[in-house]
Amino acid sequence: MRVREDTYWQWADANLHSRCHDEALSDGTSFEVQVRLSRLGATQLFLGLYDREGAAIREEYYRQRPGETMTRAMVWGVDRARALATGAVTLAPLAARKA
Repeated sequence: MRVREDTYWQWADANLHSRCHDEALSDGTSFEVQVRLSRLGATQLFLGLYDREGAAIREEYYRQRPGETMTRAMVWGVDRARALATGAVTLAPLAARKA
């Protein structure tokens, strides 16, 4: 079970249709990418990276992906999530960023 952080709850809106991609890696890390159109027609994206216990490693919410369709934004988000999960892009751990 994933433990959602504030970023997810800023994203969450059950009234908006979204598309989702979930993936699990062999080390137990998993990620989720969701895309949707806002009420004003902007393409929005959420990505979450989680450890094997479901704790958030990183969550990101993009309020706009200018010039991108939902499909293109999904491809970008999955590529970014994979890069984060495999260490191709390094970021400070979630706990360190909150301090």
